[in-house]
Parts: sequence; structure tokens; C-alpha cells
Amino acid sequence: MSRAQAARVAARMAQAFAVAPDRIAFVAIATSGDRIQDRALIEAGGKGLFTKELDEALFAGRIDLALHSMKDVPIALPDGLAIAAIPEREDPRDAFISLRAKSLADLPHAAKLGTASVRRQAQALHLRPDLRCELLRGNVETRLRKLETGAVDATFLALAGLKRLGLEAHAASLVDPAECPPAACQGALAIVTRVEDAARYAPLADARAAVETAAERAFLEVLDGSCRTPIAALARYENGALAFIGETLTPDGARRWRAEAREQGALTAEDAARIGRACAERIRADSARDP
Repeated sequence: MSRAQAARVAARMAQAFAVAPDRIAFVAIATSGDRIQDRALIEAGGKGLFTKELDEALFAGRIDLALHSMKDVPIALPDGLAIAAIPEREDPRDAFISLRAKSLADLPHAAKLGTASVRRQAQALHLRPDLRCELLRGNVETRLRKLETGAVDATFLALAGLKRLGLEAHAASLVDPAECPPAACQGALAIVTRVEDAARYAPLADARAAVETAAERAFLEVLDGSCRTPIAALARYENGALAFIGETLTPDGARRWRAEAREQGALTAEDAARIGRACAERIRADSARDP
């Protein structure tokens, strides 16, 4: 996945900076999040597991920029580093993957759902409390093989990742984001650099992606979003209007709190962040009032 993402961004860089593609060097760095496959990431430290080693390489000068899936980037970056650009966003929806059913509703009673995401688990159990959820880690190909062997009956994967790998045909159906919003910033990439180098990569930035992810990251920040908390958020900035939906659930899916907003006009990332924060504050107030 990381190689496919890097190749796309490198092609965009070559075009934006008018350089030959072979002038852009790739440095593969295995992260702690990649190496840990035997337990959920919440047990090992959360989101920072996918960025720590790349942050160290930036500080050491071994790389000039790091490319991350935006949903893996912590809200607070280490001093000296910055998100320099967010390229055009891929489709943020989740894909339902199964050889036994076309959708979550079609799964047989007590079917096994494989996932390492507390959000996906909580959302699935909210709709289908009969399901048995099992830990499923590994890259996309590994997860697809476990479905083929019958280790689990179904799973969810980000459609963006499937499309970047040319594997979108494996999707049995796409999840309606109005019913189950995706992870905040799903489908977006983040180019992280040293602060003093950030302006250099401005040509790679996409204005729409910046607005949408600003709303979603602000929502996360208010709710102290992490791998430990089932939180979902999606902002779509289209036709001069920002539509936002966000929710948080209990890990068992028994309870859910949701907020939505819509604002018309030419919005900046700061405007979008205000909308995301306001929705998060509403959820925080609603959940605090519940017994």
C-alpha cells in the first residue's frame, strides 16, 4: 500500500516540479505499526506507531518528506515537523468485503467479522449485535486471503486503499457514509516535512482535501480521538457547501452519539475546523447528559 501511494505522489511531484521521475528517490521504512500483527494497535500505543520511525528519519535528514495515510497522523506532530500538503483525496468510504454476503445486513446470525478497528467493530455491533468480532491485522492481501480461507466471514477495508492497489473489485458493496461514516481523514494522504521545508511542497496541496480534513481533525481533537475511541467523521466540500457528519460510540456499539452540520460558502480550513469542533462539542454535551 505504501509503495502504491508513494508512486502516485511521486508522479504528481515530477509533474509539479518538472523533474524526471527517476530523480525522486524512495526510502522504505518499516514502522512499529507495520511490525505488530499479533494484537490490536490500541494495546501497543495507537496512531503514533505508524509515524514514529518516519519522524526520526526526517529529523536525521535521511528523508526530505514522509508520506502517510492521513488517518494515521496524530493530531499533534512533534515540534519541528509540519503537514506540508494534503494531495487530492480518494473516495473516503468503507468497502464491505465478504464471500458470503453482499452487505452487513445479509450476514448470517453470529457470523465472524474480522477487523482491527474499534470504530468498525462498534459500528457493526450497533447494527448487528449478534456478530462475533475477531482481530484481523495485516496488509490488504493478507486480509483478503483470510476471507478466502474462511477464517472470518466478512471484513471492512478502506475503498481508497483497494482502489490504489487495483483491488476494488473485491468489494461486495460500499458502506453508506450516512449510516456508518468512515474514519476521520480516510482516503486522504499527508505529506509531512520539516517545518522549514514545508512551503516547498505547496504545489502538491489540494484545497478541497485541506478543508475536509481540517473539519475531521478538529472533530477528533475535541473528542480526544485515538485508536482507543470509536470515532467516525466525514466532511464533503462540494458545490460550495460543506456537509459534515460525525459520531462516537461505545466500544460494544450499544450507544451512539451523532452530530451533523451544513454550511454554504467559500470556506477556509479554519472555517471547516470551527464546524468540526462545534459538532464535537455537541456530542460531548449529549454524551455527558446521558445516564
